[in-house]
Amino acid sequence: MRIKLAISTCPNDTFIFDALVNKRIDTGNFTFELVLADIQELNDLALSANADLVKVSYAVYPFISANYQLLTSGSALGKGVGPIVISKKKIYPDELNSARIAIPGAKTTANLLFSIAFPATKEKKVYLFSDIEDVVLSDEVDAGVIIHENRFTYQKKGLRKVIDLGNFWEEQTGLPIPLGGIAVRRHLPESVKLELNRLVKESVKYAFSNPKNSYPFVRAHAQTLEDEVIQKHIELYVNSFSEEIGESGKKSILRLFAKAEEVGFIPSNSLVEPLFVL
Repeated sequence: MRIKLAISTCPNDTFIFDALVNKRIDTGNFTFELVLADIQELNDLALSANADLVKVSYAVYPFISANYQLLTSGSALGKGVGPIVISKKKIYPDELNSARIAIPGAKTTANLLFSIAFPATKEKKVYLFSDIEDVVLSDEVDAGVIIHENRFTYQKKGLRKVIDLGNFWEEQTGLPIPLGGIAVRRHLPESVKLELNRLVKESVKYAFSNPKNSYPFVRAHAQTLEDEVIQKHIELYVNSFSEEIGESGKKSILRLFAKAEEVGFIPSNSLVEPLFVL
């Protein structure tokens, strides 16, 4: 069975899916057509229902739940992994509501977390996540919400942290931060969805047990990153929740959806049950 798999080029995704894509594990009757894209492009693919298995921002899931369910494996979820708001000049958090803010996508979890923390902010502009440091440096915006490996590079560019949105979430909820998950096409047979969930889990386990084997695949799609940044990225975003989100992970995801509804980020009653492949 042919499955269209869409993931990002970020080291956490290529690390997790290396064994699956490159058949280091037995994938049975499945063959995978790989699409690599930025997270906003992945969200757009899911919004148009144009992939069978796709990495999405948890913030976009309520908009696609009629067509997709969430796997319990393959997630980017944890503590100390949240987006960071950065600036060039000193800005206090209470000044962000009136500032010009760069965000890495309208329906990204980064923007949702920012919206929960600063619901009154009016002036936001979408950029490719890797361009946000530059538009802050050029004064095109006052501050930017950074994700992925940029949390390891912004200080080297002379930028400063205004607020860690992950810390804000953890202080408010006591729960891990749900950033992105793997969505599977809802109409696929239950047996297929369960098997895909199992295969993603096996791919994560293989990566943990054989980290060096994934390096060529990871490196090939992270060409602009230093090896040290790649390793830090993987260590931060790939953890026990990537193998299985567990009850605390599910609780955190559901809390995120409830908060999204509270601030008007998603429509009321937009979620189609069941959410998770179990």
